[in-house]
Amino acid sequence: MFKRRRRKKAYPKPVKQRRKRPPQPILKSAREIQIMREAGRIVGLVHLAMKEAVRPGVSTWELDQIANEVLQKHNATSAFLGYRGYPGHICASINDELVHGIPSKERILRAGDIISIDVGSNYRGFIGDSAWTYAVGEIDEEAARLMAVTEASLYKGIEQAVVGNRVVDISRAVQQYVEAHDFYVVRGYTGHGVGRQMHEPPQVLNYVAGDPDGNTPLEEGLVIAIEPMVQGGAWQTKVLRDDWTVVSQDGSLAAHFEHTVAITNNGPEILTLP
Repeated sequence: MFKRRRRKKAYPKPVKQRRKRPPQPILKSAREIQIMREAGRIVGLVHLAMKEAVRPGVSTWELDQIANEVLQKHNATSAFLGYRGYPGHICASINDELVHGIPSKERILRAGDIISIDVGSNYRGFIGDSAWTYAVGEIDEEAARLMAVTEASLYKGIEQAVVGNRVVDISRAVQQYVEAHDFYVVRGYTGHGVGRQMHEPPQVLNYVAGDPDGNTPLEEGLVIAIEPMVQGGAWQTKVLRDDWTVVSQDGSLAAHFEHTVAITNNGPEILTLP
């Protein structure tokens, strides 16, 4: 009588885990960039209207309505309204509010405030995206300095948006400039690619973190939103109960400047100018 041989238990061969590559940027054709140029121009026109309208006594709801009128006049719609349920045409963030402030009839601007207004247009299927921080009447010296440093850091980042560089070169330029002036770069919110979607790869950090997207080469046809977000006290933030409005954790002032920029062989082209 033969003993039945026990079969060896068959274990599956270990599968080598491949590192996931970050999503690849979507390069735009010359025709697509031409459409994005118009989407950006419309955003720039909205900001011109915002600059004129921002004054003490105006509500953020009124600013929202003015922005919508400009968008409609130029055959565009808000890229923000309805995005993941967002209820406004623009984001209007006052003082310690960093981003995503919801327009409201109850939020009335007062002299000495600063307000970040983020505008997104959708024109012929492409997005334009830009944010600017405005002074409401006379503001104090520290608020003015925060705004000036944040705006300047935006242009430091744009200077690095050239073919042959990488995303991290933009991040480094922003961070170095901000920190050299004793302000703080926010960590939780970043710039991004722009195109048919408002948020496309790559992620564009405002600080150096060793993230995979930082190695993304800047090639002709890449379109990105560069948007330094800077606070006066510390970099930490929190989200309010409306699940949208982001504020500085310590209550310090916040500023936000942003342009949509196309990478070209002739250098960076800012698309969100009026």
